[in-house]
Amino acid sequence: MIADIFFPNRCIACSRIIESELLTCPLCMEQIHFTHTGYSEDSFMKQKCRLLFPVENAFALMNFEKENVSRRIIHDLKYRSRENIGKILAGWATEKLDFQNKKPDLLVPVPLHPKKLRERGYNQLHLFTERLSAFYNIPFDHELIKRNHYSKAQALKDRQHRLETQNIFSINKEVSEKHILLIDDVFTTGNTLATIAWEILSAGNNKVSVLVMAVDV
Repeated sequence: MIADIFFPNRCIACSRIIESELLTCPLCMEQIHFTHTGYSEDSFMKQKCRLLFPVENAFALMNFEKENVSRRIIHDLKYRSRENIGKILAGWATEKLDFQNKKPDLLVPVPLHPKKLRERGYNQLHLFTERLSAFYNIPFDHELIKRNHYSKAQALKDRQHRLETQNIFSINKEVSEKHILLIDDVFTTGNTLATIAWEILSAGNNKVSVLVMAVDV
């Protein structure tokens, strides 16, 4: 393709020219610290969730570390209009994620407020969720959870504001007797996922598991 000649795909971390379907070169790929823990294991990720809400299972694809390739990947996905990164991360996740006999009933990504969605142009979790849905044959619902308040990025908030989560989310439809897998990009304080989880748990006899692209260590 002519476009590949004049605008070649480059590694997200070091800018080496790479094949068009890749995100990083082999050297930078080795610098990504994958968690290597299973979905149903008593992992660091599950322990962090259990401090905040009852969780069935939890999985994090990568460790989110300062100045690491994983941080650059998530940043570009969210803030540099590289929505397609979500598909690539989903491909990585399918290589490592085995639900075994604990497969959830529904995949639900954390929503953006409509104003934030208009500003960004896409929800960075949608393609990721849809790719997982197709691979595992699990339905997804982008509309189950509604974000009621517009807020600035978590990274720009002080600690007090991060704790102010009351009524930020609500459930748009009836849901009961479901095992729901909540999907987010990065687990930092866990307050966002905890708020949504409690809404789901209080809505009916539901169970909640968690999947994130990266967990802050």
